[in-house]
Amino acid sequence: MSFLQLDGKTIVVFGVANRKSVAFHVGKILEAEGANVVYVVRSDERRESLAKTLADREIYVCDVEHQNQIDRVRDEIREKHPSIHGMLHSIAFADYSGGMRPFHETGRAQFLRTIDISCFSLMALSNAFKEMLTKDASVVTVSISTTKMANENYGFMAPVKAALDSSLAFLAKSFSQFSEVRFNAVAPGLLKTSASAGIPGYVDAYLFAETVIPRKRAVQTAEAANVAAFLLSPRSSGMNAQTVVVDAGMAINYFDDQIVKKVMS
Repeated sequence: MSFLQLDGKTIVVFGVANRKSVAFHVGKILEAEGANVVYVVRSDERRESLAKTLADREIYVCDVEHQNQIDRVRDEIREKHPSIHGMLHSIAFADYSGGMRPFHETGRAQFLRTIDISCFSLMALSNAFKEMLTKDASVVTVSISTTKMANENYGFMAPVKAALDSSLAFLAKSFSQFSEVRFNAVAPGLLKTSASAGIPGYVDAYLFAETVIPRKRAVQTAEAANVAAFLLSPRSSGMNAQTVVVDAGMAINYFDDQIVKKVMS
């Protein structure tokens, strides 16, 4: 038996876009630990692009903006897997159409679409799959290391992730009426992913993070994925409604002497 006790357990992974995705790394770890991983991607085009990368795996399609697609993919998965032991929600989208603007100029439609896809989808998927989740299943989402720092490059995404973090407690409480299903989040610092590359100014922020992190190396996607896999496993059975920060110590080192001296010189 693997240390994570995942042998033979079925985990549904939402959100693989490519090899750089957090969801992809989590899936590989789960497979290595003996889990049966079922993948769900956003579109038929995405499934086709992943055909070689995820060869011989079960890949389903669901755009979480549409409830009928959520219901359909649930029914499709239930035909082969009436019970699932865990679910990874690695879905995020920010509508930056029109370019980055000051936070107070955020458009209503942009914000609501972003919170629908990035936050409400966790609630919608959890509700749709609730009858399939085993009594002690684990649901894990992907957040960010801090939702209180006003990083202008991240736009309005931090408040959306704050809502996602808050929803963990409410999901855990409401599910406790009929199960022991747990809801937790892994919250990595800046990662080098395809999605992050599209955020204006992100590369500069990423390079700055490397100077602030005590080890002088940014968090690797695999490091965040390792924590997510742990949270999905029975080994984390005592953890519920928690957001686990994976930032390699960045938050403790903003006043690093070398950085302060460089700025003040």
